[in-house]
Amino acid sequence: MRLPGLRSCLAAGLWLAVLLCHAAPPPRLTQHDGRAALLVDGQPFLMLGAQVHNSSNYPAALAQVWPAVKDLGANTVAVPVAWEQVEPEDGRFDFRFVDTLLAQARQRGLRVVLLWFATWKNTSAQYTPAWVKLDPARYPPMRDAEGKPSYCLSPFGEATLARDRRAFTALMAHLKKTDARRRTVILVQVQNEVGTYGLVRDHGPQAEAAFAQVVPAAVLARQPALPGRPASGNWREVYGDYADEYFHAWAIARYIDAVARAGRQVYDLPMYVNAALRDPLEQPPLPWKNNFAAGGPTPEVIAIYKAAAPHIDVVGADLYQAESAKVEATLGQFQRADNALFVPEISNAPAYARYLWAILGRGAIGVVPFGIDYFAYSNAPLGAVATDRSMVAPFATVFAAFAPMQRQWARWSLEGRTAGAGEPDDGAERRLPLKGWQARLSFGEWMFGDKAWFPNVAPPAWAGSKQGGAAIAQIGADEFIVVGQRSRVRIEPTDVGARTVLLSAEQGRFDARGRWVAERRWNGDQVDHGFNLPATPVVLRVRMGRLK
Repeated sequence: MRLPGLRSCLAAGLWLAVLLCHAAPPPRLTQHDGRAALLVDGQPFLMLGAQVHNSSNYPAALAQVWPAVKDLGANTVAVPVAWEQVEPEDGRFDFRFVDTLLAQARQRGLRVVLLWFATWKNTSAQYTPAWVKLDPARYPPMRDAEGKPSYCLSPFGEATLARDRRAFTALMAHLKKTDARRRTVILVQVQNEVGTYGLVRDHGPQAEAAFAQVVPAAVLARQPALPGRPASGNWREVYGDYADEYFHAWAIARYIDAVARAGRQVYDLPMYVNAALRDPLEQPPLPWKNNFAAGGPTPEVIAIYKAAAPHIDVVGADLYQAESAKVEATLGQFQRADNALFVPEISNAPAYARYLWAILGRGAIGVVPFGIDYFAYSNAPLGAVATDRSMVAPFATVFAAFAPMQRQWARWSLEGRTAGAGEPDDGAERRLPLKGWQARLSFGEWMFGDKAWFPNVAPPAWAGSKQGGAAIAQIGADEFIVVGQRSRVRIEPTDVGARTVLLSAEQGRFDARGRWVAERRWNGDQVDHGFNLPATPVVLRVRMGRLK
């Protein structure tokens, strides 16, 4: 579409139109060959985010948010907007907090992700307005097989959906009015960690009627019948023991899509949902046995969410499982050809900082540590015990390495040029595939020599500290950007017998215009045994050569 020129806007005397003519393009998600990028101001954007605590969504609370966000070095802040907050009385809306949040974020040069806490927040209805909570006849809960009410609202509650959709649409209309030109808000989360604990699905009258119906064709196209089952039929006939869980996922996803669709019709911003995880190492995943939030967008039902919620761009994984094997499995399960990798929440416990190297190296559109504010509350043991600057420090060092090159890294990720890994629990070597090359990452070694040379020397103090990691971007056939900490990186050819040589290894940074600025050249002891990355992350530009 060709935008009108400045002269035509002026000639018409439409000053507002002049501003809109030259406004930044709206944020959107783009995907290419299984990789994705969030486009902000028309260019790939790497979200280095910070999510505040659940109750920090009030003006006075922001005073404890901004210092933590600054200390982290984030470029984006993720903040809840609660249904009970914006519609305290049926039909009366109050967006004063949203206006305060956006104004203060703009003053600090930050982008914003809004988190819509409404029908579901950590599966419950706690963030619905009092007039919803007190009227279960109109806003019905789920029912178990005996008819007893659940703590969750039913995804078949027509009045609940209508009111949630109305409030969300009002929010999006307000954003269009107040932020369409500034583009401060770049992404919206619809609900929060949906699903149900303790009950696999709704057994209310409307739910039972829908469960007996034929599985929609759109669902079957993405989630075919189980082996040995008829290709079409009702949910039990097609999916057997998985029918209840799959049905509940479809019901919730359909509800979310109705809310998202209405909001995007008013103001079209990218939208996502986030998942509370099940055990990713249980493969194949077994039917629900009261061991995770049924109906949430866990990996085995992402296809159902894609079918039932086409207005949701991304299903993100909330990482609160500390074991490295589980983190690696989760990242692989959520990074799909039809789903961008995005981590909208990750624990702020220190041991999780190493996973940022894997997340960003794998090409995620962003990562958002949770609980980044100096409110005197700790969500330990899931998160850090500390609530001061020491809480953000492990993550801030990683963000500081990526921040100067976040636009370049986002583009390299979209082009499929990046890889990365964090130090695993067992300290074992990690190998990263590159085009024509591979990177070998080892951990817990002295920076000089090979540990085999010093069998009687104790390992360094940081060995086993779970602080190491690295990410690599292959920016040319034989040229690489290497960034990391507490790890040793060796770049080797994949073709057997190839003779290669290190041409140069420059330590440096990218300036504000995206130009490489070399600060020193590594050689001798610093490269004879691989690139030994120190505790404070460094960025290297490495050129390799192939001998004829």
